[in-house]
Amino acid sequence: MSTTRCLWCGNDPIYVEYHDLEWGKQVKDDKTLFEFLILESAQAGLSWITILKRREQYRLAFADFDVQAVAKFTAEDVAHILTNTTVVRHRRKIETTITNAQIFIQIQEEFGSFYQYLYRFMPNQQPIENNIITQKDAAIISLESDLIAKDLKKRGIKFFGSTICYAYMQAVGMVNDHLNSCTFRN
Repeated sequence: MSTTRCLWCGNDPIYVEYHDLEWGKQVKDDKTLFEFLILESAQAGLSWITILKRREQYRLAFADFDVQAVAKFTAEDVAHILTNTTVVRHRRKIETTITNAQIFIQIQEEFGSFYQYLYRFMPNQQPIENNIITQKDAAIISLESDLIAKDLKKRGIKFFGSTICYAYMQAVGMVNDHLNSCTFRN
């Protein structure tokens, strides 16, 4: 049986593994949802592969994506991360990650979990299965990504506009944008 993949992942082994095992698979646990919030926010203005190749270094720099720990990071932690050449050293993005962690916790407290917060924006609180025949059919924003990004911005989340939000939604399986012909669609 031959394997068919979405064209965007090409032949890069990191991209292929990410595509096959994670992209478009529904995530329900808040730790992973926080991880992708950090990674997608870091990606703003960069290519996803740039961040994906540094994922393990981000894991080390940001306390294994422990939201409670990151929310307590200090100016000294920021200074230490800025010396780390294995992550994108952008002071504002690093400082924003701490603020975003604090807001993530507030959302968890308000809604019971970040997952429950996100899915209140989704039709019938379910993931969206898009009909993607060619890569040109894939969206880069949606009504849901607009609403989520706008609400998160109002709450103080930074580096998370509608386009980044839509990429986040794809990454955590809120939308399934695998090609209809992709072996990994279901």
